[in-house]
Amino acid sequence: MSKSLIFLTIASLLFINCKDSNKHQDISLIFPEGMIWVDGKSYRKGAKNEDPYAMMREKPSHEVYVDGFFIDATEVTNNQFQKFVNETGYVTIAERQIDWNEIKTNLPSNTPKPHDSLLQPGSLIFNKDVKRVVNMDNYFQWWKWQIGASWKKPAGPGSNIEGKGNYPVVHVAYEDALAYCEWANRKLPTEAQWESAAQGNYDRAIFTWGDEVNLLNTNANTWQGNFPTNNESIDGFEMIAPVKSFSPNSIGIFDMIGNVWEITDDLFNVNYYSELDSVTDLKNLKGASSCYNPSNPYEIQRVMKGGSFLCHDSYCASYRISARMGVSIDSGSDHTGFRTVVTPEMLLNK
Repeated sequence: MSKSLIFLTIASLLFINCKDSNKHQDISLIFPEGMIWVDGKSYRKGAKNEDPYAMMREKPSHEVYVDGFFIDATEVTNNQFQKFVNETGYVTIAERQIDWNEIKTNLPSNTPKPHDSLLQPGSLIFNKDVKRVVNMDNYFQWWKWQIGASWKKPAGPGSNIEGKGNYPVVHVAYEDALAYCEWANRKLPTEAQWESAAQGNYDRAIFTWGDEVNLLNTNANTWQGNFPTNNESIDGFEMIAPVKSFSPNSIGIFDMIGNVWEITDDLFNVNYYSELDSVTDLKNLKGASSCYNPSNPYEIQRVMKGGSFLCHDSYCASYRISARMGVSIDSGSDHTGFRTVVTPEMLLNK
């Protein structure tokens, strides 16, 4: 990956193993292009007491410390992902032939096999033509499996990303994001790193701009109107928006709230926060050791953060820093993307 010629000197407490002794050293690093430095700090992770939309899986909040790191200023874009694919020939999960024997391991036993005509490569897309919803608990009313949908054809056959190089890449699954990270010498952020970056110069804010929900429409791409039948697009966008369409947070990071959900490296466990040992020093948390989501007990899920253009307070008020949902490791959609992080140690060891 190319880097700018801007140098950042980081006073680091990295030990260098020598024959004679261990000693500290100031390390000069080339500032990674398109990334923002997040200082090491303590902050309040999880739901804040004054947050009316907080869910049980976000509680209790807990004080954590996270070492400093670099994070992408934006979600990974179509242009960036295109470069990765051009250089590696990588094929995403959404583009691969479907293996029923593999899929059924994540389904209840005796689940009948769908017709072969349905077992075709594709991905989930939002059905923006839905006009009426009978039961809000049935989200299949506004989601549909679109054969042929992929990062290159986000709405399915006939669509493309021409002129959308600066849009977040979507229809990527956890495995796809990891492959990109390996190519780029990056990692997916932990949930703790993601929240630290989203907080910016704050340490216990509800949103990336503070605590004022009335500023939502001028700071993030979310849903306005009646979800999911009528989006009034007050923020200027009916669906996904180009990166940097809204102001950055206090340290220069864009779009951490709304637009597209962002996959992290943590396993999703609804009980993780409640099972944390508050007496233990919570430093550089790596997330739950196992996945648990009673709503999808057969899936292995990772935590995704930040909400998307579909978030609305009547259904999914996930446009908050503490909001967390699970996403299957083999699933993508048209409102899910990712961004990456890198540590000084990773840059030195490259």
